[in-house]
Amino acid sequence: MSIPIKNKTMHARKRIAMVAHDHKKQELLSWALQHKTMLEKHELFSTGTTGKLLSQHLNLPITGYHSGPLGGDQQIGAQIVEGHIDFLIFFWDPLSPQPHDPDVKALLRIASVWNIPIACNLASLDFLTSSPFMNDSYERQVPDFDAYLAREIPMN
Repeated sequence: MSIPIKNKTMHARKRIAMVAHDHKKQELLSWALQHKTMLEKHELFSTGTTGKLLSQHLNLPITGYHSGPLGGDQQIGAQIVEGHIDFLIFFWDPLSPQPHDPDVKALLRIASVWNIPIACNLASLDFLTSSPFMNDSYERQVPDFDAYLAREIPMN
């Protein structure tokens, strides 16, 4: 079944979620310190300990959620579904087992379903944030599930 698409406007002021596994937090913090001026222009969200670390060092307002293993990844995913997150920075650690690996996969999956930019490492983050779309509005295509949700469900 083909799902129709519709456009959704991502405004110039992006709503950016930042998540980093323990072995990647310092890498994200170093990048954020170098790009604080850019980050100031956007609304920031983060999971637990990553958010505390970034908030302490950047002195910027960051809406915090629970720690990833305690449901924070799922909270960010829910915000993506609701249309409240435009951009995901997720420095996940591919070399360390994670007790909440299903949540990690679910977050990456939902970000892909809703077609938001995802930066999983420094190279992708630099490329995405240097795009002219970073500071301008952008029309992205998202699935239009209205017909799917309104369909009749056969009862046997």
